Amino acid sequence: MYTLLKQAGRARRGTFATPHGTISTPAFMNVATCGAIKGAVSALDLKDLRCQVQLCNTYHLHLRPGDETVRQLGGLHRFTRWEGPILTDSGGFQVFSLAKLRNIKEEGVTFASHIDGHRIFMGPEESMTIQSNLGSTIAMAFDECIENPAEYHYTKHSCDRTYRWLCRCKDKMTELNGQETTINPHQMLFGINQGATFDDLRIEHMERIRELDLDGYAVGGLAVGETAEEMYHILDVVEEYMPQDKPRYLMGVGTPVNILEAVYRGIDLFDCVMPTRNARHANVFTWSGRRNMMNEKYTLDERPIDEECDCPVCRNFTRAYIRHLFKSGEMLAMRLCVMHNVWFYNTLLIKIREALDSDTYETFYRHYRDILDKRI
Repeated sequence: MYTLLKQAGRARRGTFATPHGTISTPAFMNVATCGAIKGAVSALDLKDLRCQVQLCNTYHLHLRPGDETVRQLGGLHRFTRWEGPILTDSGGFQVFSLAKLRNIKEEGVTFASHIDGHRIFMGPEESMTIQSNLGSTIAMAFDECIENPAEYHYTKHSCDRTYRWLCRCKDKMTELNGQETTINPHQMLFGINQGATFDDLRIEHMERIRELDLDGYAVGGLAVGETAEEMYHILDVVEEYMPQDKPRYLMGVGTPVNILEAVYRGIDLFDCVMPTRNARHANVFTWSGRRNMMNEKYTLDERPIDEECDCPVCRNFTRAYIRHLFKSGEMLAMRLCVMHNVWFYNTLLIKIREALDSDTYETFYRHYRDILDKRI
């Protein structure tokens, strides 16, 4: 259940109660695609990095180790040792982004595995079954994610089909949650708003899916080729049609500034691989902007990554040491930078919540939106 505590313009401060704990929002969900944060960071580490929610992927876990295997091992919580809320992506985005060959029909999608090419069928019922086997806290509905720019008439037909798929997802989840052997009989379902960059399709689709009274609503199909300004415009357009009493999730977004802008426009939940992916390539986020730890100027620099940061890495290691680790090809370099970036993102959301609590978000937003994406 979502509780709206206060509002500053469209920015929302709230709590979202789930079967595995209450999430303070706005919140960032840390991406553990295959059940682990890339960069040798475990669920036990996440507890120390201010993480509230772990996000795992249906498609990847279905392929390896197999959702039935995870089910036999007690579900994702027992498997990964993460005790808090877990959200599983439906697999829809991966089907449409990774599969080179796919055939979309009303029943679902037939596609080739990106690992070995074997043919797989996934539709709403299959996605819900896999996510039920994984036992996640929140399951995402199976949808079609369209690349931008998109053709209008195809997008309209896709939105209609995604709505029908959502109805099937809801029915299947109700069935699965009622079974005695279900790992999480209180699994929640989020619907996904689609419509590319077409205002009317976004609004129409949001109006239809909100009538289904789901546990939450996501805005999908953004950060897939459109400009940041187009993404912000879509959020401006669709926000007033999203339920006030349900959490709002912007999928796959994004940079710290993207998050600041989206919170400003009424979004509650975020996820993105950027903090971990950038970290593995020596790119870290700081309160002064972005920093490349491979830069030669850090060879003798004994300061931490960010002098304003209190993460475990900044408390213990220097820029010079981390640069040395990257230059030496040591795995520890990636681990330390991933830990720093995960802490930074979670701390950014803490500071956003504190600014909303103290009625200073407008000032916070205007100050940091010109700093956080700056390259040092």
